[in-house]
Amino acid sequence: MTDKFDLLVIGAGVAGMAAATKSSSQGRRVAIVDALPYGGTCALRGCDPKKILRRGAEIVDAARLLKGKGIDGDQLTINWADLMKHKHGFTDPVPKNMEEHLRSQGVTTLHGEAAFTDDTHVDIDGSIYEASNILIATGARPRELDFPGHEHLIDSTDFLNLPNLPPRIAFIGGGLVSFEFAHIAARAGSSPVILDRGDIPLKEFDPDLVELLLKRGETAGVHVRRNTKIVSVVKIPQGFQITVQRGEETTTIETDLVVHGAGRVPDLTRMSLDAGVVAYGDRGITVLGHLQSTTNPHVYAAGDSADTPGMPLTPVAVFEAKVAASNMLKSDKITPDYRAIPAAVFTIPELVRVGMLEHDARAEGFNVDVRYSDTSGWYSNYRIGETAGATKILIDKNTDLIIGAHLFGHHYSEVANTISLAMKHGLTTKQLRSTTAVYPSIGGDLAAML
Repeated sequence: MTDKFDLLVIGAGVAGMAAATKSSSQGRRVAIVDALPYGGTCALRGCDPKKILRRGAEIVDAARLLKGKGIDGDQLTINWADLMKHKHGFTDPVPKNMEEHLRSQGVTTLHGEAAFTDDTHVDIDGSIYEASNILIATGARPRELDFPGHEHLIDSTDFLNLPNLPPRIAFIGGGLVSFEFAHIAARAGSSPVILDRGDIPLKEFDPDLVELLLKRGETAGVHVRRNTKIVSVVKIPQGFQITVQRGEETTTIETDLVVHGAGRVPDLTRMSLDAGVVAYGDRGITVLGHLQSTTNPHVYAAGDSADTPGMPLTPVAVFEAKVAASNMLKSDKITPDYRAIPAAVFTIPELVRVGMLEHDARAEGFNVDVRYSDTSGWYSNYRIGETAGATKILIDKNTDLIIGAHLFGHHYSEVANTISLAMKHGLTTKQLRSTTAVYPSIGGDLAAML
């Protein structure tokens, strides 16, 4: 007999969990399924464990910045095995805790590969389940690479579980994964190199601040090779040999480890979406503004699985899932609000963006006032020995509203949260500057940045 649910969620990450618990709390019969341990990429294989490892790198870097200023920074090192054990102390309990929480909320938890058999039926490892609504929130996976030897690369999941950190690491691709991991590795004693085929890495961030990040990374031992194409990767007795091409010149690099940081794509390959009459493309499942499939009204999608204007961020996936659940519960057509969502590259220091890039703002016809500050010598940086920092805030002269903010500096992600709040709720720069902040604090620098 086929088991029937009001909602079946495919993907047990934080987005899928949010939709499942929201629907179950409204009296709906809900099931959730995943072929991997419950928790999803962010909690198990991404944001959270990465930032735990970053904390070790921050401590070492902080000590080195104060060398000669009262701290002997050279004697402080990272014990990678102990740091990894600390990370496992967080990640290991997550699957059991999340599953128990879902069950306590009345959600049926299932395990296995889910594949559509028609528009409302899903096969999960040989058992058929029917659902009035199905939410797909399966996240993303590393995109496939086509150069010879690509099978030798490890991905971000493997990196976050390395028992030992090798002395030489090559990161393929100039995105967030490569930069964040390279900054951790450099402080942990490795010599990382990032190989990027483009002229400017981290293309979603302000290019002027990216250049400052590259300079600061060099001082920490993070080397970036631009305009570099990977020709092949070959296993050799000493590790791996990477053949690269830059213009007409071909050279080789020897390394102990090669890490895939060249982008991710929606993880939709095993679900037989065609059988479920679910249209999709390279950017994910094709959805209407309210996150319903354009071809199967029973199906919704959220997060990296859905082709939406939202950035590939965990908070975006969560609120899309909540919006989708609300629309299914109420037969409504609410659309997500993507305004003023901050994004960060958690390098050391970090690089943050909220809102529009400068060239986009000008292209859209805004009367832009660019307020740039070199914050490298400000007190908040001098106090910790940091010598790199800058901000670029874009103001619409006609309204005095912030339309974009780009920050590079120590703990500037917290400043970005305040800017996001202001942008979301229409606070002018005059209103922000009239607010008295704690002194001395990094957040208190915002008035000067404006």
